[in-house]
Amino acid sequence: ERARLHDRVALVRRRLDAAGLPHLDNPSHIVPVMVRDPVLCKEISDRLLDHYGIYVQPINYPTVARRTERLRITPSPLHTDADIDHLVNALTEIWAEIGLKRAA
Repeated sequence: ERARLHDRVALVRRRLDAAGLPHLDNPSHIVPVMVRDPVLCKEISDRLLDHYGIYVQPINYPTVARRTERLRITPSPLHTDADIDHLVNALTEIWAEIGLKRAA
């Protein structure tokens, strides 16, 4: 179970990197996708749910410092490769629609 979780988290990070989507590197199973704007963070979360059927929690001030707003991606051992592709494709489309900067 733990090995599967580690594999899912690593896959999410690789797919985010390939898509140029900025995420915070950390040792946790939580993958923070960095939006850095509270309004856009909530908007992306809403779009993911409304248009793609994906629930991702927006994390805004005061939980995190201003300008470090993020989406809290929490892969589980039950998420399939197709689930992860669906998430990253949805984020990629939303990123392009909103015009957010890609990761370097």
